[in-house]
Amino acid sequence: MTAFIPPHGGYQKLRSYQKAEIVYDATVYFCDHFIEKRSRTHDQMVQAARSGKQNIIEGSMASGTSKETEIKLTNVARASLEELLADYLDFLRTRGQAEWSKDDPYAERLRELNRTPDATYETFRKGIENPDPIIAANVIIGLIRVTNYLLDKQLKHLEEAFVKEGGLRERMTRARLEERGKFKDKRG
Repeated sequence: MTAFIPPHGGYQKLRSYQKAEIVYDATVYFCDHFIEKRSRTHDQMVQAARSGKQNIIEGSMASGTSKETEIKLTNVARASLEELLADYLDFLRTRGQAEWSKDDPYAERLRELNRTPDATYETFRKGIENPDPIIAANVIIGLIRVTNYLLDKQLKHLEEAFVKEGGLRERMTRARLEERGKFKDKRG
C-alpha cells in the first residue's frame, strides 16, 4: 500500500521555530522587567510571541494531513511576530529611540550571533537581559526580523511544495489509483 500521509511534526528542527522560541522567552523576560505587569501591552506582547511559536508547532503537526492548514498556521505565526515587532518598535519610538541601523556595531554583533549554529537563548542572553531596555528591545527586534525572514522562506517553500505535490485529497487519490492498478495487474 502506498502511504499518503507523509512524515510530519519535527518542528523542533525548524530554524524558524528555534528562533521563535528564543523570541518568546526573550519577550517574557523583557515584559516582566520593562513593561507594567498589569498592562494590556504586557499581556498582548507575551501572547503575540507565544502565538508565533505555537502556530509553528501546530502547523508542523497538521502538515501530514493538511498542507493548507500548515500554510495558514505558519502565516498566522508570521503575522503574530509582525504584530510583536510593531510593539517593540512602538516601545522605542515612544521613548524617542530608534531601531539600530544595520551599520551599528551592536547590530553587526547581533548578525554574527544569529549565524551561530544551534543558537539558543543563552547565545543572546547578554543582550536580551541587558539592564538598558533600549539595547534589550533592539536585540529582540533583530531576533524577530530573523525569525520573520525564516518564516517567509518557509512559506515560499510550503507554497512550492503544495503546487508540486498537492494536498491530502490528491495524495489519497493517487494512492487509491495505484492500489487499483496493482489489483488489476494481479487479476489481469
